[in-house]
Amino acid sequence: MAQSKAGLIKEMIDNTTNFEDDLELSDDMSLDSTNFLNDDLKTHLKIKSSLIGNLTELKKNSSKVVLQTTNEMSVDELGLIHSGFLFGSAEYAAVAAVNEPNVVIIGCRSKFFAPAKVGDLVSFEAKGRFEDARKREIKVVGMINEIKVFEGIFQAVILERHILQTKIDELHASFNPKEFS
Repeated sequence: MAQSKAGLIKEMIDNTTNFEDDLELSDDMSLDSTNFLNDDLKTHLKIKSSLIGNLTELKKNSSKVVLQTTNEMSVDELGLIHSGFLFGSAEYAAVAAVNEPNVVIIGCRSKFFAPAKVGDLVSFEAKGRFEDARKREIKVVGMINEIKVFEGIFQAVILERHILQTKIDELHASFNPKEFS
């Protein structure tokens, strides 16, 4: 019987978990799933896929990120995963869907519908809107198998320069939070 897409992705992740430990990286090389899956990603190039998930699909205004939950993410002896890891994966999917070098998340309305536990494979699918504007809205849905565990609407802005190189007056001029309401 053929494996499901989620089963194949889980198998791929399981088979590469120790790869990072064995690899020596030069200063100009970052280790993340985009080095192996898609050379077109323009943002978050140094993100740690072991904590935030692997980018498995990247298209115009959409992306998919898969998070394999681990013991390091759990908060108790029952294996409950801290929701911050789920949120981080969803945010990564959102910025990847925008796929601009200087994209910054400026807001989010999100809901958690079910818990995740150690060993779960959580798939996040992001779809962006307002593709021709500097301000973007991205809907992200997180699923474990057929169960929705997360849904969020992220607001993003594309800056001319990196956020840490931008003056505060320029930031205020770049966006008006009321426009997303």
